[in-house]
Amino acid sequence: MSCVDVQLADSEATRAWGARLAACCGPGLLVFLSGELGAGKTTLVRGLLRALGHTGAVKSPTYTLIESYQPGDFPVHHLDLYRLADAEELEWLGYRDLLTPDALCLIEWPQHGAGILPSADLHLTLWHQPEGRRLRIEGSTEKARAVLRRLQKHY
Repeated sequence: MSCVDVQLADSEATRAWGARLAACCGPGLLVFLSGELGAGKTTLVRGLLRALGHTGAVKSPTYTLIESYQPGDFPVHHLDLYRLADAEELEWLGYRDLLTPDALCLIEWPQHGAGILPSADLHLTLWHQPEGRRLRIEGSTEKARAVLRRLQKHY
């Protein structure tokens, strides 16, 4: 498994890392985002979507569960599974229709879909730190290793 660890000073640094990630990611990638409430998962996604060209609002999908965007050449689906009572609810949401080779799929709180969701290509974890946040990006698939190699060139 390959990994990148970075310290993030504030929300702006978190958005900037989302933009770096956007420069290295593309369609067909499944990304899990983990971390406690308020750790910066949606902030990172906002940076990513802005860098891909999205100009509208980027809402947290906490209540809608799914927000889909078409910022450029491929769709981006942002899911938040925090409110799922059972992983089986993913079937009712039609999640399989979102996990396509032509889309980038970002899933917050993936542990709520355990046993149903496939393995992620990339797993991003954010932690609160006394001075900002810490971000770890891990991946074990060939797609993930390619993203991590590109990321390491960008920082």
